[in-house]
Amino acid sequence: MFKRLRENLFGRGEQTPEEQQELEELEEQPGQPVPAEIDGHQIAVETPPRHLEEAVALEAPAASVKEPEVKAPVARAEAADEELEDFDEFEEAEEAESVPVEGRRGFFNPFKLGLGRTRQLFGRVNAALEADEPISDDLWDELEETLITSDVGVQTTDKLLALLRERVAAEGLTHGSQLRAALKEELEILLGDAEPLITSETSPISVYLVVGVNGVGKTTSIAKLANQLKRQKHRVMLAAGDTFRAAATEQIRTWGERIGVPVISHQHGADPGAVVFDAMQAAQARGADVLIVDTAGRLHTKFNLMAELKKIMGVLQKYDPEAPHEVLLVMDATTGQNGFAQAKQFVQDSGVSGVILTKLDGTSKGGIVFAVASELGLPVKFIGTGEKVNDLAPFDPDQFVDALFEE
Repeated sequence: MFKRLRENLFGRGEQTPEEQQELEELEEQPGQPVPAEIDGHQIAVETPPRHLEEAVALEAPAASVKEPEVKAPVARAEAADEELEDFDEFEEAEEAESVPVEGRRGFFNPFKLGLGRTRQLFGRVNAALEADEPISDDLWDELEETLITSDVGVQTTDKLLALLRERVAAEGLTHGSQLRAALKEELEILLGDAEPLITSETSPISVYLVVGVNGVGKTTSIAKLANQLKRQKHRVMLAAGDTFRAAATEQIRTWGERIGVPVISHQHGADPGAVVFDAMQAAQARGADVLIVDTAGRLHTKFNLMAELKKIMGVLQKYDPEAPHEVLLVMDATTGQNGFAQAKQFVQDSGVSGVILTKLDGTSKGGIVFAVASELGLPVKFIGTGEKVNDLAPFDPDQFVDALFEE
């Protein structure tokens, strides 16, 4: 569990002259005041660290956030894309009683419905492996084809088959049912143990930076994660760091209003570093213990956006050298192997620590989970199993593999 807010707010610590100069450039914006918004309210901030705290203090506490009037979008050039859909379903689910995932695991596996298509692919091999037929070349060929078509990937498939052949020879396995048990065990070993969110051990605020390309469900995943943490009694704030795409700020503000979580935002085109700077100030002033930062959806070919991401990290580390405590990469399960080139670049450039896999429904192939673990060397932290508020499940490797092999 996350640590609660300590009585004394932490400071920035000692900075080198170069760091101090960079901070002063961010703090001092000559000319026009910086237009900023907190929960949809316009304020003018000449020097964010000096005035933002006063503006925040005038508002109601985060626990009694009032829903402000929803503003018109900055721009809807592309229909605000798919991340803002199905708010009615989201609101309906929010009103329903939420049962924590931990309390359901004894009798409910959240991955069963989401692995429908993958389970169909595995069904052919399952039938053969459950039988008492001898292990044959045809069975090996069918197993290889099934793994590859399930988005496990060629590299990971070759690794699994090599391990299984070694086990067959070393353990004297002769029948399909024995090979099935060995395959299931190797898949569980590949995924490793469940890894929960990392929390800060040194500061009262745990910061999570969320990255990914446009269209993968990044904003929706942020809202689901924030809602889940709020239900676990955390005081959550969101930072609208995606100032690059039209309507992105409005989207995350609307999600914040729906789930009752405050959002710190600036106008479209503003400096994301300044947004994050203000968000950290506001999180301290309001006593938040979790700050989730949205970032611009970017491709690895967009050098300026990747540099912007590193700048955001630099701003956070001036408050806490360990921040961000997690860099979560959102990946779309329906894209399969096509998303791996971008994912590898994110891992290289932004120090990704975990993956949120979205859209794991009947149209996707869940074998990508094994490719993420094997080829990227990253743990899957959460799985998106639908579009409603509670359709984000902490990833449990054993439950995932059980659902995959279930008839």
